[in-house]
Amino acid sequence: MKLKIILILVILTSAVSFLVLKYEGIFYQPTGKLKVVTTLFPYYDFSRIIGGDKADVSLLLPPGVEAHSFEPKPSDILKINNSDIFIYTGDFMEIWPKDILDGINNSKLFVVRASDGIKLLTTNKAIDPHIWLDFTNSQKIVDNILLAFLEKDGQNKDFYIKNADSLKASLADLDESFKSGLSDCRTKSLVYGGHYAFGYLVKRYGLNYYAAQGLAPDSEPTAQDLSNLIKEIKINGIKYVFYEELSSPKIAETISVETGAKLLFLNAAHNVSREDLNKGVSFIDIMKEDLNNIKIGLECR
Repeated sequence: MKLKIILILVILTSAVSFLVLKYEGIFYQPTGKLKVVTTLFPYYDFSRIIGGDKADVSLLLPPGVEAHSFEPKPSDILKINNSDIFIYTGDFMEIWPKDILDGINNSKLFVVRASDGIKLLTTNKAIDPHIWLDFTNSQKIVDNILLAFLEKDGQNKDFYIKNADSLKASLADLDESFKSGLSDCRTKSLVYGGHYAFGYLVKRYGLNYYAAQGLAPDSEPTAQDLSNLIKEIKINGIKYVFYEELSSPKIAETISVETGAKLLFLNAAHNVSREDLNKGVSFIDIMKEDLNNIKIGLECR
């Protein structure tokens, strides 16, 4: 209900703003570019690459903000309302877009559910939303985004298709790098002191996965959960425990203290820091760093 009230206020405010700014002669300076709004960093990065200089792509998540705690502001809703394309995972990941999209005043908006056509994994009866961490899924996501670009700007279809094909080829190369890089490791057990984010990745490459927390953003490990992880590390002689991006590493640090395992960073790429965003760090850059750290953690040759 609160979100619907905000949406109504935003639409009314946008109507007033339109009249005022139009009168002042400063409303909507046409750029000829598609306006694309995305919820998570992978979709932002893929759209930026596909659209090139023919699209203005924005990420709703402010840099450095953890994705699960995000709630849209009125300005975010207005941004979606004024866009050509809106991209999100699906209602099982971002629960807030449904009410916004139901009440939005933009019949020309093309909505992309990035998960369309992707086989979803479930863990403890909950859908795992981290679909981009299987790079065959990432290629399907690129296809889903490309369809929106072609629908909204068919005049530049060859440009978009070329960029999308190049991106998919890079993702296929990334997949091969993970396959070969993780093919000969002392251990297949990846211990993660964070939320259950890497289910798709470990399934793709045949790894064993032990996460301290569940899928839910507010899930916390029990004393028994931590005890089991510590036992797993000691029994298998695991030398590294991974910690997640943009969240406190205290759980991983606790496990490290109890076992002597060293800490390694593993980034699920929901979002990036302002520094990385300004540097133009890509999803593939992040995944290559992840591969290097996983190879260290699993003692791969």
